[in-house]
Amino acid sequence: MIYCVVPEELAPELYDRLADYYKDDPNVKVIIDRRKSERRGGRTAGDSDEQQRETRDRRRPRVPGEFPPIDSSVSTPE
Repeated sequence: MIYCVVPEELAPELYDRLADYYKDDPNVKVIIDRRKSERRGGRTAGDSDEQQRETRDRRRPRVPGEFPPIDSSVSTPE
């Protein structure tokens, strides 16, 4: 499905024309965008800390400790 999104301020002049143009194409739907603000807007000063999303580190925790020292006198077979 393809959505042809028409901004609300342009709807009076474009919606009918676009709907008529795409009326025979079942894969296209013409819609009017009536949103008043961005849903993904940044935080404002009035937002509380509990509404902030928590970013978690999903990687495995590191194993405590260190690697043993490497014996440099051992040669590797060629």
